[in-house]
Amino acid sequence: MDSLDARIVLVSMTKWKRDIGYASHVKGDSMASLSGKVAIVTGSSSGIGRAIAERLAEEGAIVVVNYGTSAEKAQQVVTGIQAKGGKAVAVQSDMSQVAEARRLVSDTVKQFGRLDILVNNAGKFMPKPLMDTTEADFDVVIGLNAKGPYFAMQEAAKTLKEGGRIVNISTDGTHLSFPGATAYLGSKGALEQYTKGLAQELASRGITVNTVSPGFTETGMMTEPLRQVGIQMSPLKRLGTPKDIADVVAFVVSEEARWLTGQNIHAGGGIVM
Repeated sequence: MDSLDARIVLVSMTKWKRDIGYASHVKGDSMASLSGKVAIVTGSSSGIGRAIAERLAEEGAIVVVNYGTSAEKAQQVVTGIQAKGGKAVAVQSDMSQVAEARRLVSDTVKQFGRLDILVNNAGKFMPKPLMDTTEADFDVVIGLNAKGPYFAMQEAAKTLKEGGRIVNISTDGTHLSFPGATAYLGSKGALEQYTKGLAQELASRGITVNTVSPGFTETGMMTEPLRQVGIQMSPLKRLGTPKDIADVVAFVVSEEARWLTGQNIHAGGGIVM
């Protein structure tokens, strides 16, 4: 190889290395698809909510980690996100109370000047048959699973701009017709109906509203009998993980999901088809 050929090879290799570096940089940017956006994830001190908060932070969002009573767990989530270079704050509010639900949204906007994503994840599972369900039981589950989220969405709708995202976390249980949890399933069914109606109401402003419905998922609420039922019902023969659900939510709030609204995405490993 003469000196001219060597110089050509050297220039080519330098350009190749520069292009690889550029490609890596671009990939890094594309992975942070929510950079600069602000997201509220209710009930995100543990379980599916925690996984969603962590996943959205990985995508570059500033995440408001909402909790009701688990301050220490919420702070652990925030600390973990910050340790990986993400941005998050823990904010307490009882999402079963309308005033508290409104305050969570309004305080977020005051602190960060914007809101781009609301994930209504906070919820309570109440496996009680009709004859054992008291009025107090009913009020609690409806308050947290349906009433609070509704007014959080109302408050969020005041400030969300084009490209805004609302995601309601429901359950595949609303499509399985199993007994012994009618109040719980009714509350989640209400959430699914909110999605359909609000998707229509907010569409003209470029805001999408969708439901993500997990199936049997490995969380603290999962009992051994339910674990076995879930494994057998899924064609994939395993339980879901919080990360499985978080990955679906991350897609639904992304720009790539801009043409998706009013939908109920069943993230249950095929137990509902």
